[in-house]
Amino acid sequence: MQGVKILLISGYEMGHQPLHLASPAARLTGSGHEVRCLDLAVDRLADAEIGWAEAVGISVPMHTALRIGLEAALQIRGTRPDLPVVMYGLYAGLASDELSVDACLVGEYERELVEWFDSRVPGHRMDLGIQEFLPPDRAGLPTLDRYAHLSFGEEHRLAGYVEASHGCRHRCTHCPIPVVYDGRYRMVGADTVLADIDRQVESGARHITFGDPDFFNGTAHSLRVLEAAHARHPDLTFDATIKVEHLLDHADLLPGLVACGVLFVVSAFETVDDRTLTLLGKRHTAEDLERVMVVSRRVELPLHPSWMPFTPITRPADVIDIFRFLDRHDLFAVTDPVQLSIRLLVPPGSLILSVDEFARHVGDYDPALLGHRWVSEDPRADVLQAELARIAATDADGGADPIETYGRMWSAALAIEGTDPGEALKMAISTGRPRLTEPWFC
Repeated sequence: MQGVKILLISGYEMGHQPLHLASPAARLTGSGHEVRCLDLAVDRLADAEIGWAEAVGISVPMHTALRIGLEAALQIRGTRPDLPVVMYGLYAGLASDELSVDACLVGEYERELVEWFDSRVPGHRMDLGIQEFLPPDRAGLPTLDRYAHLSFGEEHRLAGYVEASHGCRHRCTHCPIPVVYDGRYRMVGADTVLADIDRQVESGARHITFGDPDFFNGTAHSLRVLEAAHARHPDLTFDATIKVEHLLDHADLLPGLVACGVLFVVSAFETVDDRTLTLLGKRHTAEDLERVMVVSRRVELPLHPSWMPFTPITRPADVIDIFRFLDRHDLFAVTDPVQLSIRLLVPPGSLILSVDEFARHVGDYDPALLGHRWVSEDPRADVLQAELARIAATDADGGADPIETYGRMWSAALAIEGTDPGEALKMAISTGRPRLTEPWFC
């Protein structure tokens, strides 16, 4: 069959050069198609690109990417109503009822994507089968210097991005991954990942993020990839995302991560309230969070916790306890203020809807939100979330010092809880700690 001119568009991949354009680009080019890539995180969709294309694929691995991708689909429909458009990735299923999209491909999408561009049959398809992946083709992507980089004291390093696995063996109720993968995960071949790392190093990368939902889902496979990458590029540094439970269960493996150049690990702490952690299916407790901080410091592997403070059962006191935890463990330097205002997202099909303690507070689906609205059982929590979000956004726009922002957020939390406003935090900021210039939340 004659090749098709395909425009692949990325909505957003958290400040990284989009793997979910580069990987299918390699497969589609190998199948005889002509491919152009456009990342809306750094470029605009122009009429000339729409005019060139014979079909369009829009990558939506995240909720933000879905919102941006749907706007792009509407722009395409307004310019060329008959141009075939497919949406693919973790959040593509939420677009199945959108008139601006012809098809939605969820899960391990590459095989389905090639078949769709050959046939262009409308519909919603899911594929969780094992697939062989080619080394991603990044030649058509914006250069690495247009994306987040590693800040390490006075040093800045270009950062690349790979995934050694897809899916997740766990079923945390707030996470979109188990809705699709239902406790399954798929490995990406070690040779494929290593070839991608090699190419990014050739393009100037000196740091690599492993963006797997959990780097220890397939521990032996992940360590094999990491050790091989370190052997090839001894000066290359890394970061990865690992569950609290796995960090504790595999504490003996953590020194090996440090030896291979892992500078820090992102881990989804979410909250320090045990009731909420249980309902979220996190499989860790507040006590475990204290333990994992001790373990990580013992082996000199810094942790960058990510947080989701606001759920339907959150109380202002729970948020205050997160502030105290950050202060106790000197984590303000690796926590962005916006994280302390994050509110639970409940998209259609979310496992949250099966948890009675949450579901009773959840309302109807809101197309503008691309999710269900909900209200807190403690109305003060909704007031606090809105105020913390306002402070974080206003201060970010004004370039405020993060310490000043945290101080205002802390005062707002104490005021709403009615706690002694004289309680002070050290809010020490240890400088020179490695972090990405655009935070990666898990």
